[in-house]
Parts: sequence; structure tokens; C-alpha cells
Amino acid sequence: MPRARPAPAPLPAATLLQLMWLASPALPVGGFSYSEGLEAAVEAGRVTNEALAADWLDDQLTLALGRADLAVVARSAQAWQRGDVARAAELNDWVRLTRESSELRQQTEQMGRSLQDWLRQRAPEDTRVAALGALRPAPCWPVAFGLAVTVIGAPLREALLAHGFGWAENMAQAAIKAVPLGQSAGQRILARLSQRLPDVVDQALALPESQWQAFTPGLAILSGQHEAQYSRLFRS
Repeated sequence: MPRARPAPAPLPAATLLQLMWLASPALPVGGFSYSEGLEAAVEAGRVTNEALAADWLDDQLTLALGRADLAVVARSAQAWQRGDVARAAELNDWVRLTRESSELRQQTEQMGRSLQDWLRQRAPEDTRVAALGALRPAPCWPVAFGLAVTVIGAPLREALLAHGFGWAENMAQAAIKAVPLGQSAGQRILARLSQRLPDVVDQALALPESQWQAFTPGLAILSGQHEAQYSRLFRS
């Protein structure tokens, strides 16, 4: 019979709390202010109820976050652990150049800058934080998050789960505001995304770089339309 895999060691309380902090919508990086095309999908009549919102975000988690950002967080965390700034810069360029609308690129750069500011206050003597701020034209969100989880010493899988859950909570709240939906509907959507997240994280960890993808043309078109949408709740 195959041996049972030993249970992972529990995270130290300080590390767990800081990882929860990084996943929280209260983290001052502005993630709550973006809908990532969802508001435009609502305007276009593509997302009009709870079921459609849940399907939309499930697809986005699997096809976009899982094949791009989560993989970048993992590789950037490994690069920062080695002090490999050149590799972090390569990953930063990949994220920036594969954002398919100016709105999506603005989001990743603004959130990356904000997280770098937060890290500068938390770890002012860590030279990697200065290296992150030196990335041009700006540090992107997944690369900055990779450094943040390295600074706090979080294990890689738990770091990706936190990153994914932070995204899921922000997007569930966006659906509540934009569709609109009730709080209970938002919690059901978050429960569905949370159930999917561990498998998506494991796939991202195993995904070779040659299979990374950031090709989501429908989302890119909606994001571009959102930039010029007449009335918007979310940032553009």
C-alpha cells in the first residue's frame, strides 16, 4: 500500500497572520476598485444573475489567473528567494506585455506600486524591496506579491492560495456591486471559487513556463470597452 503523505507542518502564527493580511481586501493596494472586465460584461448583458457571475469568475480563475498570474507569483517568489533580480525583471516584463488592455496594465502596475510602498514600510532594510521599486516602468502585482510572501517566509502553495483567495474575494464583491447581487449570493460565489482554488493552484505550480497563457480576447475586449463606458462603479 502507498504510504500516506505526511501532514504539512503548521505555519507559525506570525506567518499565517501576515499571509491573511496579504490576502485581505483591506490591504491598501486598491484591488477592490477594479472589476477586471466584469462591470463591462454586466453592461453588455453577458452577466445578469448569480449563476452567470459564478460561471464567469470560475472561468476567469481557471483560464486567466491559473495559467498566468499564479504561475508568475510562484516563479517570482523563487527568484526573490535567490536574489535573482534579473529573473524578477523578466517576469515583470512578461506580465506587463501580456496585459491585453491599458486598463488591465494600469491595474497590475498600480497595485504593484502600492504593494511596494507597503513593503517599504514593513521591511525598509530589505534590499530586494528597493530592487522591486526599481523595476520599470513599474513593479507588476504578481511579481510584487511574490516578494511579499518571500519577505514573510510563507510556503509557496499557501502563498498562491492566499493570492487566489484575495482575488476571489475582490471579484465576488465586484459581482455584488455590479450585477447587483445580495451578500448571500456573493458568499455562494466565493464558496465555489474557494472550492476550485486548490486544484488551480496545484496546476499553476506544475505548469511549465512554455504553457503559460494570458490570451483572453473576450475579457480584453470587454476591458477595452470598460475604459470608455459611460457610467462606471469601478476604476478604469
